Amino acid sequence: MIMEWELLPLPLFLIISILLNSVIAVAGVLPSAFLTAINVSVLGLVPGILVSIVGEAVGAIVSFILYRKALHRYVSPNGSRFQRLRESEGAEAWFLVLGMRLMPFVPSGLVTLSAAFSRMTLASFAVASTIGKIPALVMEGLAVTAAMQLTIGWQLFLVGVVAMTYLVWRMRQRSGEKM
Repeated sequence: MIMEWELLPLPLFLIISILLNSVIAVAGVLPSAFLTAINVSVLGLVPGILVSIVGEAVGAIVSFILYRKALHRYVSPNGSRFQRLRESEGAEAWFLVLGMRLMPFVPSGLVTLSAAFSRMTLASFAVASTIGKIPALVMEGLAVTAAMQLTIGWQLFLVGVVAMTYLVWRMRQRSGEKM
């Protein structure tokens, strides 16, 4: 059943959006773009992006706290950039988180997990992570706004192109793993 988001009272909509962003962030693998699309379609471009920024910031902070407290004993991500982040603190850790958030294909959950293992403070992480997420959320909001102005046929065509691109990318990635 599709929920009529526009029928929710604004405060309830905002709470649900922020809670969903937190769940997405804690899961670490779910895309949040669909939630940005809902926020922009219900609230408009700028308010929708602002709610998405708040939601993603809250989600990243909740994830950081949970990862640091609950998962620290059990999981250790690999990779030289992530290793460097885990061993850093202060300004170096801040700029590493900011830089990784600005890179489009670095998994958000991995950045948060690595930062949780570092000596970085929660406040420092929250600021760097939030600033780093803003450019991606602005691009998502603009893309959603543009896509909503297209006819259904063009929207379906774009979904098909994205799906095919993803499938080709995954097939090439898997064939590279077998070599």
